[in-house]
Amino acid sequence: MGMIEQGTNEPAKRRLAGGRGLPAAARRFGLPAATGLGLMAVILGAAALVPMPAETQEIAYFRIGTGTPEASYFSIGGVIASAISNPPGSRDCDAGGNCGVPGLIALAQTTPGSVANLRQINEGALDSGLVQADIAESAFMGVGPFKESGPDLGLRAIANLYQEGVHVVVRADSGIESVAGLKNKRVAIGEKESDSYQTARLLLSAYKLSEKRVKPAYLPVVEAAQKLAAGELDAIIVVGSYPIPAIADLAMTVPIKLLPINDAAAQKLREEHPYLTVDLIPSGAYAGIDGSTVTLGIGALWVVDSSLDNDLVYEITRAIWHPSIRKLLDDAGPVGRKINVNSALVGLPIPLHPGAARYYTEIGQTSQPP
Repeated sequence: MGMIEQGTNEPAKRRLAGGRGLPAAARRFGLPAATGLGLMAVILGAAALVPMPAETQEIAYFRIGTGTPEASYFSIGGVIASAISNPPGSRDCDAGGNCGVPGLIALAQTTPGSVANLRQINEGALDSGLVQADIAESAFMGVGPFKESGPDLGLRAIANLYQEGVHVVVRADSGIESVAGLKNKRVAIGEKESDSYQTARLLLSAYKLSEKRVKPAYLPVVEAAQKLAAGELDAIIVVGSYPIPAIADLAMTVPIKLLPINDAAAQKLREEHPYLTVDLIPSGAYAGIDGSTVTLGIGALWVVDSSLDNDLVYEITRAIWHPSIRKLLDDAGPVGRKINVNSALVGLPIPLHPGAARYYTEIGQTSQPP
């Protein structure tokens, strides 16, 4: 059983590191009854509950910050919540029940995105969150939107779940052929403090551009797509796993093209930020675009605070990679099918949580520390 929660601000309790087993950890972070949180449970058919005496039930709630409802983080957060949940009374994993963490009910919460997730994890209002790798690095180092609050040296990774691609979208008849050609153009770079905004600024800087050398529009991707179709914008910079719905809809309205990000400036940017990879947006991902587009790839990380109980994080990590979860991920669509344990440690810009590191060591996967 997992939950999807919208618009709730009830804070989760912070756990102390060094716990001795999941039951003790569960007692430490138990919250009021779910009815007091104003939540609705999404009960999976395979996780039928067996009645148990109330005094023997021990429920622990675990909050996952995702993104806005139209973002892939929101849907994937719900899948993760279902995968790691295993409420008291559920059938055992070996008996066909859910293979999540015993006693755990995970809650996928809507948020504005990575920046908000990281701040709420730091404040103890979220237990974990889905964030872009570049924004996680900014929080860890205390730069960009986190300059005022300073470095969050307690930020830890559970996994790199999948890779997102940087999309630079222009009309097919624009005459713009490269990111450098965006100088003095009307460019949508996302709402301020949004995920795409942070990445757009990083990308522009690699081409000696900035918000002062383009005509920036601080718009969500849906509105930006409408304005590009109307001829009121020249380009959109957005990060997401293809196909991004708003861009797919745009491609059905007007002919578009994607600018490649695969030149010397892009190579230098990848060298300066090793969490950036090469990504390929395949031919046919968007209507009318024949041929693949090489771009920058950015990991979608699942992160927590270092204070989270080691045994709990170990159990959560083991649960998300349990073989029984594969079908659940595959059924979630193209993004879910990208999630694979073999790439869980690729391009992490922050340290692994010790509980997660223990699991990866057990299965023979290791990575160099950042």
